[in-house]
Amino acid sequence: MTSEKRRQLEEMCLQFRNELMDILHDIQTGHPGGSLSCTEILTTLYFDLMRHDPKRPEMEGRDRVILSKGHAAPMLYLNLAEAGYFPKEDLKTLRQVGSHLQGHPCRHKTPGVELSTGPLGLGLGAGVGMALGERLKGSDAYIYVLLGDGEINEGAVWEAAMAGAKYKTCRCIAILDHNGVQLDGTNDEIMPLGDLAAKWTAFGWNVITCADGHDVEQVESALFQAKGETERPSVVICETVKGKGISFMEGKSIWHGKAIGDAEYRQAKAELEGGKSHG
Repeated sequence: MTSEKRRQLEEMCLQFRNELMDILHDIQTGHPGGSLSCTEILTTLYFDLMRHDPKRPEMEGRDRVILSKGHAAPMLYLNLAEAGYFPKEDLKTLRQVGSHLQGHPCRHKTPGVELSTGPLGLGLGAGVGMALGERLKGSDAYIYVLLGDGEINEGAVWEAAMAGAKYKTCRCIAILDHNGVQLDGTNDEIMPLGDLAAKWTAFGWNVITCADGHDVEQVESALFQAKGETERPSVVICETVKGKGISFMEGKSIWHGKAIGDAEYRQAKAELEGGKSHG
């Protein structure tokens, strides 16, 4: 990654964090914590790695992102709007009646959304299926499935993992936003996940660890490693912080879906203007 590309992506991530605070404060609903933890992952995908065309959302052979942790929809929408899939003005309608920007992504309403998600555990199985479909068509497209910590408590994720290993869907790359926190508490409090690298390895996946999922260069490097694996599906475990960039949100389960008050909004904006959002 060039220094110019790194600077561009970091500036974009800071912009998205600011816009996220504006939007969620205005509408008094939404999911800030998990959106902030996957900012660099989504931004690196859409503005550095992926083959896609906002003017042709259904383009054959496109790379795809499945936001399996669907509650992080606000950050997905920010990326899609910035890329040009729909007007940025639409972001103000998030979670409002009649808006195409639902609280969780809807494939039938929003350009650029590849799978309707919300009920956790659906994305990886769909991603494996999409990868098999692209293989049948002779396509070299990649399917990126972004998973959350709480989500991998779901048995359907591990059924999909077995299928991916069996069918060697190396172009289906799972990315775990490993922030250590889920809806009601930490992973260890709710359902301990154990040794995740060993677990995915046992299921037949190539495991890559990204030590700082808020460093765009490290995220890019890990994903390039995953793309270099041609025999097994890969999972990139990105170590992240829930609520990254906002001190009072970081690592706090309460900010999974809490509305942002006026005083909290002012503090968040002050911290972001001070450039504290970079990893």
